[in-house]
Amino acid sequence: MVKIFVGGLRPDVSELDLVMYISLYAQVNTIKVVRDKVTKRCKGYAFLEMASQAEAEKAVSVLNGETFSGQVLNIKISEEPAPAPKPYVKANKPYANKRPRS
Repeated sequence: MVKIFVGGLRPDVSELDLVMYISLYAQVNTIKVVRDKVTKRCKGYAFLEMASQAEAEKAVSVLNGETFSGQVLNIKISEEPAPAPKPYVKANKPYANKRPRS
């Protein structure tokens, strides 16, 4: 799956309206509208997952700069962050339950 960023959203945007608008041009698998924890209003952006790279590119090329609910959309393919390096952990050897030989 490919994730896209959608910016320029109104504070009162609904997930259903956004999905219905974007799905006219590309298939949307999941959506996450980023909201304020207290007010539950949209912070102005969302992330959507598309089934393929081609669907994501189609959505970006058709919808970037278009108007949705009176706002100009900023849509781009989201860059995946590089995986964080794993911390060094010294391996502990398990203690063997052996009795000393006599």
